[in-house]
Amino acid sequence: MSAAPDTVLFVCTTCRRPTGAADGGYDEPGPALAEALGARLDGSGVTIAPMQCLSACKRPCAVALKAPGKWTYVVGDLDGVEHLDDVVAAARLYHASADGIVPWRERPLPFRKGVVARVPPLPGADRSTPETRS
Repeated sequence: MSAAPDTVLFVCTTCRRPTGAADGGYDEPGPALAEALGARLDGSGVTIAPMQCLSACKRPCAVALKAPGKWTYVVGDLDGVEHLDDVVAAARLYHASADGIVPWRERPLPFRKGVVARVPPLPGADRSTPETRS
């Protein structure tokens, strides 16, 4: 039996979230989330990749899960502290899946409600994705 393909968990490091302070300040939770995920997912087959922008700016903090031949998910509205266990669980479920699709009911709650996009694998990357013609 072959090993599951390498999974990459991209973490937006430039997402800015309002702090709620009277001064209208912001924080950037991505770098701390990436560091915490790196510690929690070390040796799991999931690589953490801090990324400058995932273009989900209105849905901070955002992450994306990607692996060869699998669907890619972009998920937003994450809190780096409150949702850390959920992101770890989702990454493990995604990594263990055959095609990147984790059944909706099995996903941690933030990965049910926070999906920004689901992107198919590249055409021809596997048999479940039809070839396209140009």
